[in-house]
Amino acid sequence: MSVEKPRDKKDVMELVKQYDVKFVRFWFTDILGQLKSFAVPVEELEVAFEEGMGFDGSSIQGFVGIEESDMVAKPDPTTFAILPWRPKEKAVARMFCDIYKPDGSPYEGDPRYVLKKNLEKMKEMGFTNFYLGPECEFFYFKSDEGTEILDKGGYFDYPMDAAEDLRRETIFCLEQMGIKVEYSHHEVAPSQHEIDLRYADALEMADMVMTYRIVVKEVAKKYGLYATFMPKPLFGENGSGMHTHQSLFKGDQNAFFDANDKYYLSDVAKKYIAGILTHIKEITLVLNQWVNSYKRLVPGYEAPVYIAWARKNRSALIRVPLYKPGKEKATRIELRSPDPACNPYLAFACMLAAGLKGIKEGYSLPEPVEKNIFKLTEEEKKALGIDSLPGSLGEAIAYAEKSDLLKETLGEHVFNELIAIKKQEWDEYRVQVFPYELEKYLPIL
Repeated sequence: MSVEKPRDKKDVMELVKQYDVKFVRFWFTDILGQLKSFAVPVEELEVAFEEGMGFDGSSIQGFVGIEESDMVAKPDPTTFAILPWRPKEKAVARMFCDIYKPDGSPYEGDPRYVLKKNLEKMKEMGFTNFYLGPECEFFYFKSDEGTEILDKGGYFDYPMDAAEDLRRETIFCLEQMGIKVEYSHHEVAPSQHEIDLRYADALEMADMVMTYRIVVKEVAKKYGLYATFMPKPLFGENGSGMHTHQSLFKGDQNAFFDANDKYYLSDVAKKYIAGILTHIKEITLVLNQWVNSYKRLVPGYEAPVYIAWARKNRSALIRVPLYKPGKEKATRIELRSPDPACNPYLAFACMLAAGLKGIKEGYSLPEPVEKNIFKLTEEEKKALGIDSLPGSLGEAIAYAEKSDLLKETLGEHVFNELIAIKKQEWDEYRVQVFPYELEKYLPIL
């Protein structure tokens, strides 16, 4: 049974007593989206709500140097949830935190703050909500030391699905934490799975994605298995994506819907799509931030590498699900390039910023491409004006480094730190000698 969602610290303190909570884990992420956590005894919660809890920010990747290391984590009471994989007696809960400087000002390197800042810009443009529904794919393996699969099932397979009970228990855990699930299934690749979360507002959804990744891993660990959100762990098989459905609302009205348009898309929606298509190369470093991400973004494995939009065509970068009469609020776009190993706070901020730029600057949207782009020749793609995503982390860094939009979206601190961290990763990767090279070249050179 899920615990009711608290509204403020008073509600949290009552829930702590009601459910015999002894520790609350304070959660936040570093720049790369890796979850950070420390435990606070419930006796310290009152102080934590009022003053926050201090910690060493210099030990968090991308935060601050040792000479300015003091940081303060303040819990968001609305994110309180009990961890269902921990014992019910002397229970453990969690809250997401916002990070502050000792002087009380928000820390510009906090990814949660980056998303909040961009949501404020959205509201200044007259929109009230940025709704998101990500489809996070992942793999189950026998351990974290290899890629031994659990099954050889494919898309929607049932008899060969070896992880049905794992997904079932994962969904129960998510629901106990107040996270609604729409459906789950076996994905295309062997041992690959997907659990889709019901749409929610952007900040809540970013918190939910972080929680989702932890719950999937914790349930797998309980059964001696390993779950990974690595974008491309298996050669020759589909990688894991995070197709992200998104829409803007003004109060109760979907700003993306227009009953009189042939695609049922408003001018706002068209300009938003054009904004993402225009700026996607610049923000790909955030949406696909690892060297391994670009092993997934290749033609032939359902990964969208071509910058175009469509309604039915899943080879395009952006898909607009077909409108169903009476379902105006469901009008949305689906961005198909992100992968589930991104930092969701930064990724959602970048999607929003690119779309808002298109709205603000009045970008025009080309006609949809309903042909299978994977089967088009280079000349045909060129004639249709279809470009491609960056083909490597190095290319993505080059586009990101020149982007004024990305710098404005992330803020100077996160922008500079992210570029520096990713350049180091790319350099480390480039100097490696891989088994493929030895097998191919050593016998002949």
